[in-house]
Amino acid sequence: MKARDYFPAVRYGAKWYPEDIVGTMFMNDTNNYWFVDGDKSTGGGGKSWEDAFADLESAVNNTSLTAGDTIFVAARTMAATDTDPISYTENVVLDTPSVSIIGISRGRTQGGLPQLKVGSTTTSPIIEIKAPGCLIDNIGINGAGATGGGIKLTDDGGSTSATFGWTIANCHFKNCKGTTATNALTGGAVWIGSDGGSWQGLLTSSRFYKNVGDFIVAGTSGSVPQDIVIENNVFSGPAASVDVNIITGGSGVDGLIVRDNHFTAMPALSSATTARYVDLTGSVGLMSNNYFASLTAATGSPVTFAAAGTGGKVPTTVFMAGNWGETTTAGESGEIIRT
Repeated sequence: MKARDYFPAVRYGAKWYPEDIVGTMFMNDTNNYWFVDGDKSTGGGGKSWEDAFADLESAVNNTSLTAGDTIFVAARTMAATDTDPISYTENVVLDTPSVSIIGISRGRTQGGLPQLKVGSTTTSPIIEIKAPGCLIDNIGINGAGATGGGIKLTDDGGSTSATFGWTIANCHFKNCKGTTATNALTGGAVWIGSDGGSWQGLLTSSRFYKNVGDFIVAGTSGSVPQDIVIENNVFSGPAASVDVNIITGGSGVDGLIVRDNHFTAMPALSSATTARYVDLTGSVGLMSNNYFASLTAATGSPVTFAAAGTGGKVPTTVFMAGNWGETTTAGESGEIIRT
């Protein structure tokens, strides 16, 4: 029995597509569904897999896209000799509210997800969100060759864009950096721009690898971000590729929750600006039940977690509970406490 006998599918050309994904995953009787398949040499109108758009930009920019719509993206077909996923090469600006971009995947890995790489504008983000209530789910982001980062949240207080209520879930981020390759504050995998804002956000269940920075708040010339939850993620290593995993800038985040994440290597990028797991300066919230790979820096010195800690800058306004790391000292539990 074939997989499609368990999961009903329809065939267009050489590919099978899930037939009932709309009915089983979403209850949406009033809005539109759009379909993207980069294997199509000539894109269609996007209303079915058979008539899919050839690229994500066409779906996002189509004049019929309305608030609350869902865009499904198929992974490109790979050959047996491919060593990197066949990518969508695009710079996408999502400025329609409450739109969901959802990849059809074979797992949360590079090669299992539909992958986006930078398009013609190498200094721009691969995806820039400039509208509220948007969801990015099951998408791979490869920042190689780009200096605009992966997914950027741009919020100017509502003059032209507001990005509250965002969710980024089940994604894979690799090779993302900003204009300064040793400073995560200039851009990274998921980052809030210098205006700040971008309230009510959820970053969950994603894998980060070889990014200069994983989650960044670059600054807040506008409002301080609030109510952001970062949970169940695996953050970047190897150490030599990373400046910092999470940094909330000098302004911080009010209502920041960092929980149930794995930090895989103590950042040790050459000439790194931050060189810490986290810098939560200015934030108010809770860091709990996280696992840190090592409590020892590249120099062999123990790292600390405190307002000026060498492993993490954690102000007293961010409570710490049940965080753990490897220890090389016999008899020590490895529980991280504020020092």
